[in-house]
Amino acid sequence: MGSSNWSTDAYHARKAYRSSAGISSFDYHDDVAAKTPRNQWKAHPSLDPHGVALRESRDSDAHPNSLAVSVLFDVTGSMGRVPRSLQAKLPDLFGLLLRKGYVEDPQILFGGIGDATCDRVPLQVGQFESGNELEDDLGNILLEGGGGGQMTESYELAMYFMARHTAMDCLDKRGRRGYLFMVGDEMAYGAVKAREVRDVIGDDLDENIPFPAILDELRRRFEVYFIMPTGSYHFRDDRVRDFWEKHMGQNLILLDDLDAVCETIAVTVGLAEEAIDLEQGLADLADAGSDQADVVGKALRPLARSRGPVASSSGMEGLVGDGPGVDRL
Repeated sequence: MGSSNWSTDAYHARKAYRSSAGISSFDYHDDVAAKTPRNQWKAHPSLDPHGVALRESRDSDAHPNSLAVSVLFDVTGSMGRVPRSLQAKLPDLFGLLLRKGYVEDPQILFGGIGDATCDRVPLQVGQFESGNELEDDLGNILLEGGGGGQMTESYELAMYFMARHTAMDCLDKRGRRGYLFMVGDEMAYGAVKAREVRDVIGDDLDENIPFPAILDELRRRFEVYFIMPTGSYHFRDDRVRDFWEKHMGQNLILLDDLDAVCETIAVTVGLAEEAIDLEQGLADLADAGSDQADVVGKALRPLARSRGPVASSSGMEGLVGDGPGVDRL
């Protein structure tokens, strides 16, 4: 996947057509919600993780230096507006990554996270894409809006999939980990449950995997960030914030406005790639017409202060700073 190119003109043309025809950007969700009893809801076939061998980020003639960027977001409760914001701001994300030169060949994957203990669709994972196909992946996400009300969602199940069902040329050929951003407001469960993996993904595990173990495995492939919106229902609960601070350290990003997710992701990648410093990133946001520079600056200053220098000598391409989970490849 990921051999096409992003076109902002095509994005706006499609948006105008949908508006004139009265078609929602999330027509799969709207169609399912209108026509299907809730207990029969299913993931769109393009996003169903069951039986998927790999989601691949590969080099091509058009994109010879692919870099995998994954964005998985909680689709329960208040997090349901995240994909709508992402869809509306795709031009901003690609504009910063490409036109500002943060990344030469980004390939982006979107996915949705629910609760495997009670939701019909607890995990949805798209493809790594370089072009406007990303709109299709976002438009096919089912915004179930469920969750169990116990301050936990199945983030660990999503981590398992990304750790064991992705293949990336940036890692395999160049020793550079991809990026994984998770957006949510609750805790993960304490372990990846073998039964849930069999039901949702189709792998036959012999035993559960403790959360710290799957996170360590994931970090060997991705630099992992957790974006937690400060206005969310559980943000003031010390158990939730302490959980992510313990496991993410400097890579926990506290964000005042969910509508700034795209800008935050782009600037974070730019920082990690050493294409910019934070002040340059904020200037780029202003130059792009974004009104989120203050929000992004507040969210990323702790991360920007904590990052160490990146070694650029031969054989050290994977060194992206010092902190929890950062490997020297």
